[in-house]
Amino acid sequence: MKRTPTDIDGVAIIELSIHRDDRGFFCERFRHDVWDSYGLSGPLVQQNHSRSRAGVIRGLHLQHTPAQGKLVGVTRGRILDVAVDLRPHSPTYKHHVAVELSDENGRMLWVPTGFAHGFCVLGDEAADVVYQVTNYYNPTGEIGLYYADPEIGIRWPVASPVISARDSALPSLAVLEETLKKVNV
Repeated sequence: MKRTPTDIDGVAIIELSIHRDDRGFFCERFRHDVWDSYGLSGPLVQQNHSRSRAGVIRGLHLQHTPAQGKLVGVTRGRILDVAVDLRPHSPTYKHHVAVELSDENGRMLWVPTGFAHGFCVLGDEAADVVYQVTNYYNPTGEIGLYYADPEIGIRWPVASPVISARDSALPSLAVLEETLKKVNV
């Protein structure tokens, strides 16, 4: 595994070492000793798996109580994975990182606490997204940000995205800012 920092401190691309042959491939998706050597916060306590069809956008979600970091990867298909810095006192507040993750490119994205996370399925196939998190899911400790907030300016690469009613109703950053200060992200 190789850790590549991004333009936003704390967010990192993890590139897997994929061993391919005529049968397929093998890779280690996670190793505790490598995780520790990279200085990434952990431990990872829960693993989630979602499947989304082509054109779906999920997010942008942030769990603040307890704060939750995510190691995101794809086991089938392709996504544009996005992390938005929602730490009000951060020099990169409101900035985002967008990285293509796929079952072929061997990339994962580390999304630290204080970041909203979302993704968009690319191409014509469904995508399976697997992510490990640093704290257990708590629905009452979660907030969200509207995926198309112009203040954030994410360029989602789908013309007609499929979005849940819940995600379509998420607030803009202007509405969310007071909440961010109260929950201390």
